[in-house]
Amino acid sequence: MLHRILIIGALAAAVLSAACGDRTPLNPPQDAALTGGASPGAPPQKPEKLSRQFAQALKNPAFRAYVKAQLDASPFREHKLQFQTFLGANGARALRYLEAGAEQEAKAAIPLEIYFPVPAHRAAWTGDENVLVATAITDRDAPIAFDPGGGRHVLDPVTPPETPVIALVPVETDFSTAPAKQMCVDCGGSGDAVPPPPPPPGLYMTKAHFVQDFEGWLKGAPEFEVHILGQKGATDSLLSYQCAGERQYGPYFFNQDELDWSGSVLLFSKQQLDQYNAAHPGQNVRVFVVEDDDTPCTIKTDPDRFQRLISAVDSAYGRLTSGNDSSTETQSAYRYAKAVYNVWQALAHWIKSNDELVGNAVEDTIVGAFYPGYNWFIKADNNITNGWINLVMY
Repeated sequence: MLHRILIIGALAAAVLSAACGDRTPLNPPQDAALTGGASPGAPPQKPEKLSRQFAQALKNPAFRAYVKAQLDASPFREHKLQFQTFLGANGARALRYLEAGAEQEAKAAIPLEIYFPVPAHRAAWTGDENVLVATAITDRDAPIAFDPGGGRHVLDPVTPPETPVIALVPVETDFSTAPAKQMCVDCGGSGDAVPPPPPPPGLYMTKAHFVQDFEGWLKGAPEFEVHILGQKGATDSLLSYQCAGERQYGPYFFNQDELDWSGSVLLFSKQQLDQYNAAHPGQNVRVFVVEDDDTPCTIKTDPDRFQRLISAVDSAYGRLTSGNDSSTETQSAYRYAKAVYNVWQALAHWIKSNDELVGNAVEDTIVGAFYPGYNWFIKADNNITNGWINLVMY
């Protein structure tokens, strides 16, 4: 028995060492990766079969060592890996440990990613069998998990278990862009460093606080986005004119993983605002916050849900729920203004998952309350306060 344990331990150590030079590619050729072939219009199915197969493969110490090495080596946020790419990488090495049919199962699934959504789990897992593989589609789903023995478990959607959990969930990460470039203002070629240009004048957010992260623990860190909503053409509907968030670039990039954030992120440049005002005289823009689920800078939600939120906030504050440039020769300012257009048109039937509508920004003078260091309240369904932000015009 001791002899067998020593052999298994040596094998795992050898694979872990070798795996460090055998990385899952960041951007593999499309025909070399299992990119997922699910029909765009089909409702997503929880990939329980893949989760079970992946968990059972972790019974093998060599596979566990390979998975740990690949996750540790990932340069992406939260050490994520695109699952279909991971299976096809390094000569489809991972597939050799999974059951027959896993390749077709992965191709038929929606694009997925794997990672440890709980940082303490990632730090604690040594590559042993004390691990679960869990999956869910939306934040509200109770995660379905499997252990290496094939046992099925229903987990608490609010509180993670003590056992480390690898999540197999719909992709939220832009794996097409090298992580170093996601925060790069001037991503030019090599050569002498060129200082980035000064940020353009416009509407900036300098602080944000939200009362919760609006993200289930299996989905990891939140993906907060701030959208500028305005009139869509000459219609009575709204359009997102600009988005700021963690998958944007240059001055529109900001990443808020905690409930509090401070810095400087451009929401709408002065040029954009001037162009909007010229095209839509007498109209104003809304500052709207969402917690994104799967498609960066695209609001996906039930239009009725959006309408209820907007109607409640507009009704509570006399439609003074928009804003515009109120700068003078001596002072730059972004102040409240009358909202007119409030209809959000979306095709709810093809939505993969609903983004969390954090809320519509309303200036503190209109709310009639004040929060130190912030000047706009984030208001949501039933006029609840979901947070505070500080907006300034530079």
